[in-house]
Amino acid sequence: MKHESEGYPTGAEVPSYRVTGIAYKGTFSGPFGSGIQNAPIPPYLIKKHAGESWTAYKVRESIAAIDEMVKKIADGGAFGLDCSNLILLLQGKVYEGYACNEISGSISATAFYEIKQAVRSRVLELTMELEKSVPGALDVGFGNSNTDKSDTEQVQQISQQIIYGNVSTAVAGGPASTIAVSVCERDDDSLIDYLVNQGIASEDASQLAGIMASEEPSSKEEPFGNKAKNWIASNLEKAASGTWNVGVSVATKVFTEAALKYYGLK
Repeated sequence: MKHESEGYPTGAEVPSYRVTGIAYKGTFSGPFGSGIQNAPIPPYLIKKHAGESWTAYKVRESIAAIDEMVKKIADGGAFGLDCSNLILLLQGKVYEGYACNEISGSISATAFYEIKQAVRSRVLELTMELEKSVPGALDVGFGNSNTDKSDTEQVQQISQQIIYGNVSTAVAGGPASTIAVSVCERDDDSLIDYLVNQGIASEDASQLAGIMASEEPSSKEEPFGNKAKNWIASNLEKAASGTWNVGVSVATKVFTEAALKYYGLK
């Protein structure tokens, strides 16, 4: 949780809940004194001509700084971005025959508020999961510690999954080592093994694998069929009750990542 309290340094991976969209508006001038003021610029054009980094902003600020941003915007302020380079990248590519004179980018207060809420919920879930799965984590202190190495590794994995929700690179054996999601396309056995390793009960993993094998996903954005979606919705309570060794938010991401791999969508 250090990065949440102090901010994420450049180069550090940012959790998905800290990536938000940006709304852009531009001012353009045309022939014979014509012009277009404060015209919304479609994200598609931004991404096409300038790259995804301009449409998906990574909020690296500390949670305290984010709280101040929310207050500032609520009081009528704004969170602005330096778009000088974007003007050059989009020059002549938005409106034919019109020069781009100015671009402004903004992020809504709602986006920052949602980050605050996401951090709070994950801190709570992390605390509860550590108390349940690694009781020894409560004894960690400064100086020499008798904490078992396996406990340390488990704490790292739980923290990685809850904060990042990144089940494709779960920590195993230390902060620098990773293991990849080993779900092979249309391979029921590898799907079941992966789900079980992520904390899903064996019987439930087999049941879901059978359902997924019997139907096709709706889309890449929603990689489940109707039966699988209904099954997940009715069984997520097992994560909340502790029947599964995984929290609710992480379980959802586990299922999604597994489905993408299983159906060959990723």
